[in-house]
Amino acid sequence: MENKLKRPIHESLQLVALGANVPADGETLQHTLIEAVKAIARMGFSIRAVSRFFQTPCFPVGAGPDYVNAALALRSPWDPSQSLAHLHAIEADFGRERTQRWGQRTLDLDLIAVGDMILPDATGFDAWYALDPALQAKAAPDCLILPHPRLQDRAFVLAPLADIAPDWRHPVLGQSVSAMLSRLPPDNIASATPI
Repeated sequence: MENKLKRPIHESLQLVALGANVPADGETLQHTLIEAVKAIARMGFSIRAVSRFFQTPCFPVGAGPDYVNAALALRSPWDPSQSLAHLHAIEADFGRERTQRWGQRTLDLDLIAVGDMILPDATGFDAWYALDPALQAKAAPDCLILPHPRLQDRAFVLAPLADIAPDWRHPVLGQSVSAMLSRLPPDNIASATPI
C-alpha cells in the first residue's frame, strides 16, 4: 500500500469552485456543499480556505433553479489533471451525471486555477478564452484548460474566490480576483448574494 505521507504535496494552490442547484438525496443545497467539502478532505486534498456560500442565479439564465456556490483553496499530492479526476469522482458520488453541458447539477466541482499555470499551453488557453459565445454552450474541451477560460466573466465564481484568494492573479490577464470582480456589471455582482 502506498504511503500517502511520502507523496509530495502539490506546490501550487489549487482554486476550486463548488456549486449545486439540484438537491442530492433530498438535502438542502447548502448541506450538499458542506458534505462535498468533507468528501474533498477525505479524498486527500488539504483544504486551506473555504468561502462563504452564495445564492446565485442559474447559468445560463432560465436553465433551472438557482445555485448555491462556494470556493475552496486546496493543496493536493496530485497534478492538476489527477486532481480534476478526483473531483469528478466526488461529483459522481453525489449523483452528478454529465449528460448536458451547463445542465442542472447535484454537485459541480470545477478546478478554476492552479497557481500561475496555463494549461494545456498559452495557445490552447487562448483558443478557449476567445471562443465565440455561441459555441461556448456546445463545445467542451477534451483536456484541462487552466485557468478556467470563463472565470473572469462569472460573479458566481469570482465572488466566492474573492473571499479566499482576492489577490490571486490571473496568469494571462494579469488581474487579481478582486479586480476581475470589480469590473463586472453591478447587477452581475449583486446577483451573488451571501447566504
